[in-house]
Amino acid sequence: LPSASGQVKFNLVTRNLQEVLGEEKLKQVLQERELKVYWGTATTGKPHVAYFVPMSKIADFLKAGCEVTILFADLHAFLDNMKAPWELLELRVKYYEQVIKAMLESIGVPLEKLKFVKGTDYQLSREYTLDVYRLSSMVTEHDAKKAGAEVVKQVDHPLLSGLLYPGLQALDEEYLKVDAQFGGVDQRKIFTLAEKYLPSLGYAKRAHLMNPMVPGLTGAKMSSSEEESKIDLLDSKEDVKKKLKKAFCEPGNIQNNGVLSFVKYVLFPLRGEFCVKKDAKWGGDKIYTVFEEVEKDFAEEVVHPGDLKASVEVALNQLLEPIRKKFESPELRKLTNSAYPGPSKTRAKGAKGGGGGGDDELAPSRLDIRVGKIVSVEKHPDADSLYLEKIDVGEAEPRTVVSGLVAYISQEDLQDRMVLLLCNLKPQKMRGIESQAMLLCASIEGEPRRVEPLDPPDGSSPGDRVFVEGYEAGKADDRLNPKKKVWEKLQVDLMISDECVAQWTDKQLMTKLGQITCKTLKGGNIS
Repeated sequence: LPSASGQVKFNLVTRNLQEVLGEEKLKQVLQERELKVYWGTATTGKPHVAYFVPMSKIADFLKAGCEVTILFADLHAFLDNMKAPWELLELRVKYYEQVIKAMLESIGVPLEKLKFVKGTDYQLSREYTLDVYRLSSMVTEHDAKKAGAEVVKQVDHPLLSGLLYPGLQALDEEYLKVDAQFGGVDQRKIFTLAEKYLPSLGYAKRAHLMNPMVPGLTGAKMSSSEEESKIDLLDSKEDVKKKLKKAFCEPGNIQNNGVLSFVKYVLFPLRGEFCVKKDAKWGGDKIYTVFEEVEKDFAEEVVHPGDLKASVEVALNQLLEPIRKKFESPELRKLTNSAYPGPSKTRAKGAKGGGGGGDDELAPSRLDIRVGKIVSVEKHPDADSLYLEKIDVGEAEPRTVVSGLVAYISQEDLQDRMVLLLCNLKPQKMRGIESQAMLLCASIEGEPRRVEPLDPPDGSSPGDRVFVEGYEAGKADDRLNPKKKVWEKLQVDLMISDECVAQWTDKQLMTKLGQITCKTLKGGNIS
């Protein structure tokens, strides 16, 4: 990329932006040295084609000689109403890094000029954590809530984590040692919070560069969580055609037109021109070198929505093809499937219609299964066939569990053992003592019956959450309703594979550290 100087640099840095805060500071830095700027992205839903908008600006920054840092904000992804489960953060960071690098390569940006940073590489340090506390003693709840209003997911009962989010983003400017932060105009309130509070901590006020929000294909903001509003970077040519065909693009309407906006904010900055393909009988193809002429012709209905969509389809597929090709590799396919598992719920056979939760929804995420450590084990005072165990599951007090393992395993072998507990069954009295959870075991019926406790991965800690692959985001019931037989219905499909891995249907039981296993009972049931 050719370097530039003086006013040319400033024009490159600011072109197509909706707003710049701290323009004079920007000009001053550009006269003295190269500008240091960062763009952060929370590693939540899959990046989509609207990400080409910040990518094209990053290309502008590099042409202007800027030092550019890309932050994969994994901690922010968790803080934003847990959009990314803790167990998936590492995988999603890897996915984002691979897909964003593929996007940049697709538009000809040299990666060696960029610096890539992961949030948790520095946001868990002692210094950063102390600054979070210092900032939280200055920022009012009102200011924190207002700052995150357009970025943090808004819910009826907001979590404290969402109030921390804007302050952390402000601190990132200091810890990444930049002159400016770049983002969408929806980040404006976070940027003004940074400008207000960073000087109170003794840190410099930074400049802020804001892109307009590009409408999605439905006419609203393009969103990772709204399938119809976005085209995924790995969508097939057929899917791109289908989604563009459905896109909001009224004849002559240039407002909230996602197809037209893509031409303006992605294709023109990258290519400097745009070809509208038309049938020869309607005048044939026309190459535009100025976006305003495309907009004018569309407004006057010289360009038909069908022709505009078909032309964007061709240009978009040219951008997406290298990304699709890169993600054909078995490693990246596996990464994609692991970072973004399938649907998070299934419906019970014969369940009546209606969506969005309720007792008709049967998903293994409703089970509160945790890793536990047996801290004491003794015979039940009133039953020699039962053990009475105290098991630490990461709560203030160990849970009391009554189990029938006496016939299968010695007290010595159970002491200090890491096990799995189902924690949201209704407590039951067993020979006069209330059992507060169920210890999960593999078993094979026969003579004799064989039973083994399930084993969490090495390094597990009491309280670690156990989930079924593909159902990480679901929330466990506070208490399973015995009348609904949720555990009994789900338990039918719990089993041990031929590799001694615990599964529900064909999906693995896991913690953030790996698979749940048993020692020898291949093909066994789990109960």
